[in-house]
Amino acid sequence: MQNEAGEIFYSKIMLFGEYTIIKGSMGLTIPYAHFNGQLAFPNKDSYTDLAFAQRSNQHLYDFWYYLQSLVNNNSMLSNFNTDQLKEDLDNGLYFESTIPEGYGLGSSGALVAAFFQRYVSHNFADRDNMTPSEIRSLKEQLSQLESWFHGTSSGIDPLICYFKHPLLLKDLDHIEPVGLPRYDKERSDAIFLINSGKPGKTAPLVQHFMTSYDKNDAFRDFTDHQLTPLNNACINNLINNDKTEFYQSLKELSSLQKKHLSLMVPPSIHTLWEEGIDSQEYFLKLCGSGGGGFILGFTRDYESTRKFMDKNGLETIPVYQDLRKTIKT
Repeated sequence: MQNEAGEIFYSKIMLFGEYTIIKGSMGLTIPYAHFNGQLAFPNKDSYTDLAFAQRSNQHLYDFWYYLQSLVNNNSMLSNFNTDQLKEDLDNGLYFESTIPEGYGLGSSGALVAAFFQRYVSHNFADRDNMTPSEIRSLKEQLSQLESWFHGTSSGIDPLICYFKHPLLLKDLDHIEPVGLPRYDKERSDAIFLINSGKPGKTAPLVQHFMTSYDKNDAFRDFTDHQLTPLNNACINNLINNDKTEFYQSLKELSSLQKKHLSLMVPPSIHTLWEEGIDSQEYFLKLCGSGGGGFILGFTRDYESTRKFMDKNGLETIPVYQDLRKTIKT
């Protein structure tokens, strides 16, 4: 394989389904091209940060040891070419990425998708026409690769990064590409991100959620009978383009997350979160596991919300502004 840069893979945003997807809820996830990454080699003719490339290369060597152990134990689910990967690593392979780690945007998912595309011989060349069984098989293979980064993995993050298309997760085993509706021409609806100021740590927060669910009857009842139905309602209302019901469900979901998942809400965002609910001018929710990183926001008047956040010292990063112009149906 020639020492050429690989395909670019985007970050991802899970609009709905964080945490509850683990327990069978629906999920809706989209690719986000604003941040991306690709496998590359140091090039004397480019402006590569060599120190970064060397650190990344060493990190990928550690990943290779994990992959090789799967091959040696005959437990690798995909036909991953670890020999080729080792040769490329010896030649300086690294992951050139603008995706911040610990910000809920799937940095490891994009890396795994890039590895899968480059080193796995597979029958998934036509990503737009995969059968449900092929998607399930692909998710399992990607899950095994990503588990090295987080201990466990559902495979969802690398799957969305690999597809580069919005995915509807009816549950963890029923996943399909989906088109999102256009927004109203009369309104400046937008989905946006705000930076909490520090990265979050996924593993301990997921463990906290799982422990609470398994050992706390009240929390399990809340998750199953309040949080999950509201999450599913938001997804269905958005897909069906029922904006009135969507924003009402979103307001309730935002309130529930603030009250019952407060550990996952960065302290720097608490006041703004509550002000959005009270004013109904915007609504915030978790982006990924939370605890830090980015927070996801929804508004019907992006310019007004942007100015408000700016006054509070927070930059807004548009995900979709005036969706009618940017989402293909």
